Amino acid sequence: MTDLQQQPEPAEDTSKHRAIKSFVMRAGRMTEGQQRGLDQGWAKFGLQLDAGAADFDAVFGRSAPRTLEIGFGMGQSLLEMAAAAPEQDFIGVEVHSPGVGALLNGLMTQNLGNVRVYSCDAMEVLRNCVADASLDRLLLFFPDPWHKSRHHKRRIVQPAFAELVRQKLKLGGVLHMATDWEAYAEYMLEVMNVAPGYRNLAADGRCVERPPERPTTKFERRGERLGHGVWDLKFQREN
Repeated sequence: MTDLQQQPEPAEDTSKHRAIKSFVMRAGRMTEGQQRGLDQGWAKFGLQLDAGAADFDAVFGRSAPRTLEIGFGMGQSLLEMAAAAPEQDFIGVEVHSPGVGALLNGLMTQNLGNVRVYSCDAMEVLRNCVADASLDRLLLFFPDPWHKSRHHKRRIVQPAFAELVRQKLKLGGVLHMATDWEAYAEYMLEVMNVAPGYRNLAADGRCVERPPERPTTKFERRGERLGHGVWDLKFQREN
C-alpha cells in the first residue's frame, strides 16, 4: 500500500538487460519505533528471498488460509487485517525499509504471530518463494499508477503479472486490487478482463463495491476529503 506522495520520476533506463522495476526505492528517515521493529522483529517475522521456496505451513506452524500483500506501505492495513483474522496467515512484501520497520514494530506491539515479511521485489518472491496453487488471496492496494504514458511499462499490472499470480492462487483464489486513479482502474480492467483463467467478481464486469475486509487507510481517507474515488477490483482464479 502506498501511503506516500508521488516520488520524482527516475531517469529512463537505457539498459537492455536490466529488469524494469514497478516500484521506486525511496530513502526515508527511520523513527525509533521503526528501527526497533527492524532490530528486534526481523529475526522473528522476516523471510529471506535467497532461502528459496518456502514451506509456509512450517513457517507459521499450521495450515491456514493464506494471503499475500504486495506493497504494504507502512503496514497499517496489514496489521488491521491480521488482527481481525487470527485464524488466517498473512505474508507482506515491501521494499521501503521504514514501512517494514513500522509493520514489524506493530506486530510486536500487538503481539501478532500470523504475519511474515519479505523486504525485496515482490515479483522475485512470487517466482522463487511461493509454491503454485498455494495462496487464497493476493492483495495489491494502491500501487504506483505510473500515470505518464511512457512509464506504463513500469506498471506492475501486466499480462505476465496476471499469469504469475494465477499460478500462485489456489483454484477459487482471488486477486484483489484497489486504486485511487480511475485511469489505472480502467487499465487494470483491460488487462484482467482478457487474462486467461480469471473471472471478474463484479456483477457488471467492472469494479466491485468497497469490500468490508479492506481497511480504510489514512491515505484513502485523505483522498476522500479531496474528492478522489477509490476503485476495487476482484478477479477469481477459475482454472
